[in-house]
Amino acid sequence: MTNSIPEIEDASCVLVIGSNTTEAHPLVSHRVFRAKLKGATLIVVDPRKIQLTLQADIHVPLNFGSDVAFLNGMMHVILKNSWHNPQFVSERTEGFAELQAHLEKYSPEKASQICGVPPEEIERVARLYATSECSTILYTLGITEHSHGVDNVKSLANLAMLTGHIGKRSSGVNPLRGQNNVQGHCDMGALPNVFPGYQVVTDENIRKKFETAWNAKLSDKVGYTIPEMMDRLIDGSVKGMYIFGENPALADPDTHHINRALDSAEFLVVQDIFLTETAKHAHVVLPGASWAEKDGTFSNTERKVQRVRKAVEPLPGTLPDWNILCELGARMGLSMTYTSPEEVFNEMASLSPIFSGMSYARLEADGIQWPCPSADHPGTLFLHEGKFTRGRGMFSVIDYRPPEEMPDDEYPYLLTTGRRYAHYHTRTMTGNCPTLHKEFPAPFAQISFADAEKLGLKDGDSAKVISRRGELVTPVRPGDIVPPGSLFMDFHFMEANPNVLLGTSLDPVSKTPDYKVCAVKIEKCPAET
Repeated sequence: MTNSIPEIEDASCVLVIGSNTTEAHPLVSHRVFRAKLKGATLIVVDPRKIQLTLQADIHVPLNFGSDVAFLNGMMHVILKNSWHNPQFVSERTEGFAELQAHLEKYSPEKASQICGVPPEEIERVARLYATSECSTILYTLGITEHSHGVDNVKSLANLAMLTGHIGKRSSGVNPLRGQNNVQGHCDMGALPNVFPGYQVVTDENIRKKFETAWNAKLSDKVGYTIPEMMDRLIDGSVKGMYIFGENPALADPDTHHINRALDSAEFLVVQDIFLTETAKHAHVVLPGASWAEKDGTFSNTERKVQRVRKAVEPLPGTLPDWNILCELGARMGLSMTYTSPEEVFNEMASLSPIFSGMSYARLEADGIQWPCPSADHPGTLFLHEGKFTRGRGMFSVIDYRPPEEMPDDEYPYLLTTGRRYAHYHTRTMTGNCPTLHKEFPAPFAQISFADAEKLGLKDGDSAKVISRRGELVTPVRPGDIVPPGSLFMDFHFMEANPNVLLGTSLDPVSKTPDYKVCAVKIEKCPAET
């Protein structure tokens, strides 16, 4: 996030796009509600009628996968009416002329033809966002989990820079991280192209710094993404895999493809706290410790690094992840003689400028938000004040690209996927909680009243959902949540996991799979006798 969570409630306009905030980030949604109570305009852009739309001043039910067209239409209107911030654009950005010329073709009428939002509504949203004193954008996987997810994110950055709604309190572009410490994983270099602190592996000076610290020769090549690794397990160019804290056998798209990849590994190690579906493919399973059984740090969605303290001892036969990795390293001839998580953290901070001012002692109170470059630095509440990290912000010329797979005569419905409020991902943990299981014990698919009537489906009936890759049977719940022609399913339950249906269309830059748009057909199942 460019901003801090508490800043949300002081925004005068909150634009929520591709985020089911109340279900996926309930604590953040309370800040949104507080902002509205203080007089903020709440705009929710989502094809579905999610809970947050009940509180919204404006609900924009755009067509699935049409975010770029909608955002370009907004920016066209902003420029046409001189609602942009010319001083910010002039002093803080580059590439404006190219963007301005490009946006000429995205009139609200043209954008409307693509995104399905009336031109006057595009104009209304553009005016409210651009002319509010402090406008903030909140987004999540509804923006990124597309074959054009990077284009979506760059378009949001264009919008914020064009209006000057970035680099100040309560104004910015704020991705809400999807799970506990996913920000911390990225911060620590669990990405194929960076070392800890987002230092690129292709920079020779950076690489040499880490080689000296670790006394090891490091590759100058960018690594593989998860989809690329799975493909290479199948073709044999990758021989083994070490997975911990993930359950791709259920969580990743095109489940048959993933299972084939896992079974193709010559050696598969899975480290987890439960015997997951992925662990059942493994040659070796290493039992880790849960969050309550270890010391260390977590980084939350607002970049705040916080201390985590052990509440109970790990179960017999289990170890915290860092202990397991150090033991493995030692057996492989690496000098990983750390004696505590604090020692690991101190080494990381000494090598990463954005963390170099942090220490366990300083984190004791309430944590610190990075960047924190020195011991007397208080941390950074919001990013890009005065200037961007690269100097000037770069506008990107983005054209609308339709999703890779859209409904057709054979597969006339559009499937999109997401989470429910009571569960997380593949229920590895939430499925072991009786209270949460009782709250949401079984899957169901949301379908429109019109489609249910056409297919002869009533609430609780079973339907077969079929794509080009697989099929499944799920109970259905007709309603007005999803628009006609579409179907929404969660991916929490093995017995009706829509990842079986999804394809492997990837964003060309991030390699993120498209979880949000998939063509399917629906058939009513015969009643059981």
